[in-house]
Amino acid sequence: MVILVTGANGQLGQALKSIESIYPEHKFIFCDSAQLDVTIPQSIADEFLKHKPDYCINAAAYTAVDAAESDRDKAYLINVTGAKNLSQLCEVHGVVLLHLSTDFVFDGVKTSDDCLGYVEEDVPNPINYYGWTKWKGEQEIVQNLKSHYIIRTSWVYSDYGSNFYKTMLHLAKTHTSLKVVSDQIGCPTHAVDLAKKLLCVIDHDTSNFGIYHITGDVVCSWYDFAKSIFSTNGIDIDVQAIPSVSYPTPAIRPLYSVLSNKKFKEQFDCLNR
Repeated sequence: MVILVTGANGQLGQALKSIESIYPEHKFIFCDSAQLDVTIPQSIADEFLKHKPDYCINAAAYTAVDAAESDRDKAYLINVTGAKNLSQLCEVHGVVLLHLSTDFVFDGVKTSDDCLGYVEEDVPNPINYYGWTKWKGEQEIVQNLKSHYIIRTSWVYSDYGSNFYKTMLHLAKTHTSLKVVSDQIGCPTHAVDLAKKLLCVIDHDTSNFGIYHITGDVVCSWYDFAKSIFSTNGIDIDVQAIPSVSYPTPAIRPLYSVLSNKKFKEQFDCLNR
């Protein structure tokens, strides 16, 4: 099975590279933006013709949530036009697409009191521009390609790239005290675990295409997550809980963005490697 991965230098791309050796039955083609630019249809077509992939994991995305509020043209080009281009070329070349989306397609008005997390059937209502572009990208894929899996995930972290986990460890080197938001609730997702579950989708492909949520199983706040990071790494640091209003950002974040994994767990029998 030939699996082409876009956005190969990002967190997920690097996570997939790190586990490539335990999937000898697959041939992986890792393409960064210089090799395959999702905003240029011919760039996609050239790589598809060259490698003839069976599956494409689209990890190429504009993920700078706050920067997207002002850099709207670039965010739209990558997250919406890029998704459209890729889905159209997958249709032409008979490639099954696994496209990464986000919990930020939801507004966060649900709470733990009235639900067990957002399900795939819930209607998106993004409250920041990044989330809106990812939702529009989902719509482009649905309109242009039948053979697709849209995978919504959240709070991705790892030893690769830029993420909350690495930021906390970095700040701990120069601070004795940190203030972390405690009223935003979600599910941290390790990039390697996410990568394995994407390959599980491929290994157990039932052609039951559509939207699936894949996240970590622990529900927590950013404050809880930070405390866990420091505890796990044996770091003694004072962590203070603050509300979101005390840490204003250009992009509004949903206060509750827990995603239910029930549909994914019922559909795919994932074996640990």
